Amino acid sequence: MKFFSFSMLAVALCGTAMGQSDRWQQRIKYNITVNMDVHTNRFAGTEKMEYWNNSPDTLKRVFIHLYWNAFQPNSMMDVRSRELGKVLLGYTRKGEAVYDWDSRVKDRISKLQPNEIGFQHVQSVKVNGKEQKLTEHETILEVTLDKPLAPKSVTSFDVAFEAQVPLQVRRSGRDNAEGIRYSMSQWYPKMVEYDYQGWNANPYVAREFYGVWGDYDVNITIDKNYLVAGSGTLQNPNEIGFGYQADNVRIKQPTGNTLTWKFSAQNVHDFMWAADTAYQLITRKPANGPLLYIVYKRVDSLETRWQKVADTAALAYPYIAKTFGPYPYKNYSFVQGGDGGMEYPMATLIKNASVGTALHEWMHSWYQGMMGTNESLYPWMDEGFTTYAETRVSGYLRKNPNFWWDDMYKSYYDLAKSGKEEPMSTHSDHYNTNYAYSRAAYSKGGVFMEQLSYIIGNETLDKVLLEYYKEWHFKHPNPNDFIRVAEKLSNIELQWYKEYWVYTTKTIDYAVGDINMASGKSVVNLKRIGLMPMPLDVLITYKDGTKEMHYVPMNLMYGEKPAEDASIRRIVHPEWHWTDPEYSLELNHNIADIKEVEIDPSQRLADLNRGNNKLTIP
Repeated sequence: MKFFSFSMLAVALCGTAMGQSDRWQQRIKYNITVNMDVHTNRFAGTEKMEYWNNSPDTLKRVFIHLYWNAFQPNSMMDVRSRELGKVLLGYTRKGEAVYDWDSRVKDRISKLQPNEIGFQHVQSVKVNGKEQKLTEHETILEVTLDKPLAPKSVTSFDVAFEAQVPLQVRRSGRDNAEGIRYSMSQWYPKMVEYDYQGWNANPYVAREFYGVWGDYDVNITIDKNYLVAGSGTLQNPNEIGFGYQADNVRIKQPTGNTLTWKFSAQNVHDFMWAADTAYQLITRKPANGPLLYIVYKRVDSLETRWQKVADTAALAYPYIAKTFGPYPYKNYSFVQGGDGGMEYPMATLIKNASVGTALHEWMHSWYQGMMGTNESLYPWMDEGFTTYAETRVSGYLRKNPNFWWDDMYKSYYDLAKSGKEEPMSTHSDHYNTNYAYSRAAYSKGGVFMEQLSYIIGNETLDKVLLEYYKEWHFKHPNPNDFIRVAEKLSNIELQWYKEYWVYTTKTIDYAVGDINMASGKSVVNLKRIGLMPMPLDVLITYKDGTKEMHYVPMNLMYGEKPAEDASIRRIVHPEWHWTDPEYSLELNHNIADIKEVEIDPSQRLADLNRGNNKLTIP
């Protein structure tokens, strides 16, 4: 009866996490216990997984991620990094060759010694006490089931495993450059996500993750001198201490050499932790926000920088919640570790006290942590949306709304002109270069959002951001899910925008041509040189100082954005057919009255050649 009650609760939770009535999702509950040996850097563990097959399909096998097997010589990650490292991207001004290395991996995996490699060995997977057939495909474990999982059923898996923490190479590992002892991400056998597209059994080759929504109870036994931080909420703070305990609680010293840290996290798709003997813990609590933990290696000269990270995060939260939606969990941890910045639910690993990195990783909590988009297929929906959000938050803090937009656009322009651009629909591991992946996912993905504000208007985009959060958090949205939210709130059709920007590498280039008189009116000749059609804002400045905004919708929109600046008169013109390379813009003024014609004065349009966007008449 107790199990039945829990099952019904979990199914109910899953029901709240279903995006639409026709969008089912799997559900999982992990109970993980590990015992870390800090001398050998190995641990043994047991894992109980209760798995809800909410799909309409009968599953004859399941797949499990074994990420750390990538950190062995001649692994797929090792070979891929070395192969991409042979690709010549160009030369520096000093004539030095630049190759397409993943700078954090390079050829380091090939040089790892036996005590430095990573591994995850699953000794057994049992269902109802019976061992299942296991086939290891390096970082993916295939489990052939003796009894298939029926639709709408729940099954318990008992997993026994052991692992060795790799020397820090990529995201996970021990003894990173800053001396953090353990950065424990991708550390446990993790069920592969099965969704409406089938199994997402992506080998760990380079980047990005995708997981099943679920609940985690994690018990970590480790040397008593280590402070542990990470995902979830600590369940025994008054036994542990280290700054986690309640005020005025006196901590009893452990009788042995170890402590067991008990964490719990609900409705997340991953779990990360980190540990070090020199960690320092500080906290902040923004109004109506989560408790923030800032965990860093104690270095006196860096203390003020970590304090600034804490203060800035607390200061930013009210704006973040207002713009992107409230953070739904009890706490969030900024934890020093890893190899740069890497996001996980309820926590991030950040290499150093960079405010920009901290903000970027925290904004991942919305687009990676709460949306849980399939990053392998749609990395731009995480990295791009996060880059956009980080830029907006940074602009708010600096009281400069245009902060960093130029950098994001320039990065995209460099990609578009490089000859190495690939469609953003490319699987994240299958880009031909690291360069093309990073510029597409971060920069072009960020431009997607800011340019969308050009198409539908700033105020409408702000409404879209909140509605997207409201409708799709905890639901694994895909690109069309986001576009449909934008269409409903803008009353503009946007499939063309998604198709051009995501599935092609076609670019935007509009130009102001000649101005002539016809039937007593000035006619400005506008030219579409690039292959991607867009609506146009054309600002006309007259010699008497007055201005007019002339708006030309594109026919595939079947709608128009609202006026954005009430101080400037706006005139809406007939739509421009996407098939037409030129457009005649009629003005009720004499040519002699016109001082300047400018396409897109806001510079949100990602026009590759802004040099032909403006015409000044002497």
